[in-house]
Amino acid sequence: MPKKRKKKEHNVQTFRAGVGAILLNEDGKVLGLERRDIPGAWQLPQGGLEENETPVEAVKREIHEETGIEASNLEFIASMPRWLAYELPEEARRKKLGRGQVQRWFLFRFRGSDEAITLGDQKEFRAWRWIGMDELTSMVVAFKQPVYQELAEYFKSHLDNLL
Repeated sequence: MPKKRKKKEHNVQTFRAGVGAILLNEDGKVLGLERRDIPGAWQLPQGGLEENETPVEAVKREIHEETGIEASNLEFIASMPRWLAYELPEEARRKKLGRGQVQRWFLFRFRGSDEAITLGDQKEFRAWRWIGMDELTSMVVAFKQPVYQELAEYFKSHLDNLL
C-alpha cells in the first residue's frame, strides 16, 4: 500500500474585503485608535465587509462597533475612488485574515461630542485621541503605512478645504 503524502500547507493567498474610515473633527484632527494587542500602534477605524453588505453599510457598522459613534453623528465628505490593499506579515496571516486586506476608504466629518466615543466593546482598542493625519501615519504599524500615506495624500485637498 503506497504511503499517503502529507499535504503541503500553502500560504494563504486571499485578501479579505474591508472598509476604513477617516473621521475628522471640527479642528481638522482625525480619530486615532490605539490597538490593544500592539501598544503604541495607532490606526483608523476599519474592518471586514460582511456578506451582502455594501461598503457604505459596512463602514458605518464598523465605526459604530469600534467607536460607539452613531451614523447620525457622521457627515459623508468623500471616498477614495479605488480600493487600497495591504499585506500582513507572514506570521500574522490566518485563514480568516488571509494575506491581507483590500479596503474601500471613506472620509466623514464627526458631528457629535467626544462623549459619543466609547470604543465599542473595548476588545480591539485601548485608547483614542484626535490627532493630525501625518502624525497618525507615523504611528501606524509598518505594513499599513503605505496605505495611510496614500490616504493622507489623496484626502489632503479635501481636508485643507474643510478647515
